[in-house]
Amino acid sequence: MPKVSVCIPTYNRAKVLPYAVNSVLNQTYSDFELIICDDGSTDDTPVVVSQWHDQRIRYIQHPQNIGRSKNMRSGFDAARGSYFIKFDDDDALTPEFLEKTVAVLEAEPTVDFVCSNHWIINQNGERVESATKENAAKWGKDKLNRGVIPDLMRQTFDYQSLQVGSTLFRRACLAQVSYMRPEADGCEDFDLLVRLAIAGKCGYFLPEYLMEYRFHGGQTSLRQNLHFLSAKVFCISSYRFPDEELEKLRIKKLAWTQEALGLRLIENGNQIEGRQMLREATEVLGNTRRATLGLILSYLPASLGQLAFHGFRQVRPKDYAEQVRDATG
Repeated sequence: MPKVSVCIPTYNRAKVLPYAVNSVLNQTYSDFELIICDDGSTDDTPVVVSQWHDQRIRYIQHPQNIGRSKNMRSGFDAARGSYFIKFDDDDALTPEFLEKTVAVLEAEPTVDFVCSNHWIINQNGERVESATKENAAKWGKDKLNRGVIPDLMRQTFDYQSLQVGSTLFRRACLAQVSYMRPEADGCEDFDLLVRLAIAGKCGYFLPEYLMEYRFHGGQTSLRQNLHFLSAKVFCISSYRFPDEELEKLRIKKLAWTQEALGLRLIENGNQIEGRQMLREATEVLGNTRRATLGLILSYLPASLGQLAFHGFRQVRPKDYAEQVRDATG
C-alpha cells in the first residue's frame, strides 16, 4: 500500500492539469498514489490523462458531473494511503512538499495534519512574490511559527490561516469528521478545517513555501459567489464554539456573510430572498450602510440595480488577488 494518497479533483481543465500532475510525479518522495477524479469533463481531459504511463496514477472518470464535493469525496473514498492530500487541478506542489510534510507526521505522532505556506502563481505559472507576501499577511501566515498551531479554532475560523491544498492529513482523522459535506459545496475546505479544530485535532505549521496556488480570471463569477456565500451561511450556522468570545464572533461572522449573500441575491435579481437575508443580518449588525443601500436597490428594477452594483464594484480599489487575476485572466 502507498504511504500517501494525493488527490487531484478536476473538471474541464485539460490545459492546466498537466502542471498539477507533473508537480506530483516530480516529488522527491516517491511512496504515493495519485488519484485524478474527473467530474464528467467534456474537454480533452481523458486524452491528457492517457499520456502518463505511471502505475501510481489512478483515474476515476465519472460519466457525468456529480458536483465538487462529491467528486472530491470519491477520491478520498478510493484512497489507500495512511496520509492524504487534496489540491486543485490548477495548483501545484513544490518538489519537496511530500518529503517535508511526511517527515513531520512520522516524527510527531500526536499531530493530525501539517500545513505549509504557499506561493501565489499567475495564469502562466509564474510566482508573484508581491502577491505571495500580501496573501501571507492577509491570512496571518506570516505570524505563524514552525510547530504545533496554537488555538486552532481561532486560526481556522477567525483568521482562516490554513489551506487544505497545502496540507497533508492523516487519513484517519478526516474519516472521523466526515471528509466533505455536500451542503458545504464551494466552501468545503474552510468547513473541513474548522470541523477538525472543533473535534480537537492537532495541526502543525511549516512556514516554508511548499505549494503553488494559482490566481486566474476564471475564478470569479456572480454564480460562484452566490454558491460560495450560500454554502458559507450553512457552514457557520452549523458550528458551535465552547469559547464565549469565539461564539460571539461566529454570530457576527454569520451576519456579515448573510449581508454579503443578501447583496449578491439582490444583484442577481432575487430581491425578495435578498431583502430577507439583509434583514436577518441587521438583527445582529444594525442598519449598516451596505444593508441600507442594498435594501434601497432591491426596490429598483433589477436592471438598474445591477448597473448600480457594477458601478460600485468598478470604483472599489482592487486587492492583490484581483490584480493578479486581471493581469492574466
